[in-house]
Amino acid sequence: MSAPSSRTTGPVRTFKQRFSATRRGARLARLLAAHQLTEWGHPHGSVAYETVVLVAAELAANTVLHGRVPGRDFALFLACDDVRGVIRIEVSDTHPDPPAPTGAAADEEHGRGLALVDVLAARWGVTGRTGPGKTVWAECATVTDEPRFTRMPPGRDAASAPPRGCL
Repeated sequence: MSAPSSRTTGPVRTFKQRFSATRRGARLARLLAAHQLTEWGHPHGSVAYETVVLVAAELAANTVLHGRVPGRDFALFLACDDVRGVIRIEVSDTHPDPPAPTGAAADEEHGRGLALVDVLAARWGVTGRTGPGKTVWAECATVTDEPRFTRMPPGRDAASAPPRGCL
């Protein structure tokens, strides 16, 4: 794994890193995406933070579960465009097949990743890349960046509140 690369050029800030195509690599991609978002001013608990971290995690997980080619890494690229009000997430791997959304049954544990990406991202898609493989990308809006969690009204105790993270 090489050192992370981040760049600030005008209104677009970028982050790029390669990871091993393992579950540990997918977890590290999610953690570094979360860290980068806080560096860009989207704190934990904000809509942009929660959305982008979940989309990045799903795309990274899909890459290591379905797009893995033994001996090959995957790459994560993030671009924060303040002018357009979007954060673009790109995950590139060397597997040639595009991702295929599945219709998971209610009792299945897997198969909802791309459905989540479809709901959370403003738009997403798949493009080719130089060399073997593909890039799966998604763009998430940042202009509605308000805290996802609300404060408790005075006089109401935390025991009656929904657990943190519930919508």
